[in-house]
Amino acid sequence: MFDPSGNDPISPALQDLLKLFGQELATVKFPELDRAVLEEAAERVKDKAAELAQAQAALEAARQALYESQEALLQKGQRALAYARIFAEEDAELSAKLDSISLPRPVRKALRAEGAPVLEAPSAQGEENAPRRRGRPPKARTSAPLFAEGASPELIAAVEAESANGTLHTA
Repeated sequence: MFDPSGNDPISPALQDLLKLFGQELATVKFPELDRAVLEEAAERVKDKAAELAQAQAALEAARQALYESQEALLQKGQRALAYARIFAEEDAELSAKLDSISLPRPVRKALRAEGAPVLEAPSAQGEENAPRRRGRPPKARTSAPLFAEGASPELIAAVEAESANGTLHTA
C-alpha cells in the first residue's frame, strides 16, 4: 500500500486525515469510524512496522551467519581436497575423480576504515581460479636511448670489430 521511504510507515495523506480527525472532526462520529478507531489503527501500523524492522534485522543476521558457515565449509573442503589429492597420488582412478572437483576460491575480506569487513569479489572469471604469481615482481625498465649520445651505429660497429681483432682504435 504505502512504501515508507522515511521513518513513518503512514502515508502523508493518511497523516493529514488523522490530523483532521484530531482537530476539526474530533467530535464527529461515523458508524464504526471516529478519531479513536483511526488512532488505534495508526498505532497498529506503527507496531507492525517496528516488528518488520526487527524481522529484517534478524533476517540480515541470519544471512550473515549462513554466509560465514558457508565460507568455513568451503575452507575445510579446500583443505580436505588438498589432503585427498596427496593421498591419491598412487591411485590414478581416485586422482581423476579428485581432479574433476573444482572448488571456488574463498572471497577475501578487507577491513573498512570503521573496522567492518567488506567483501571483495574476484575481478575476472579467468583470474578466479588462477594461482597467484610467486616471487619478486619484475623491475620496471627505464627507457634508454638505443645509442649513447654522440655515438653513431657505424662508430660502435667499428669499435666492436677492432676489439674483436685485438687492436685498439685511436680517434
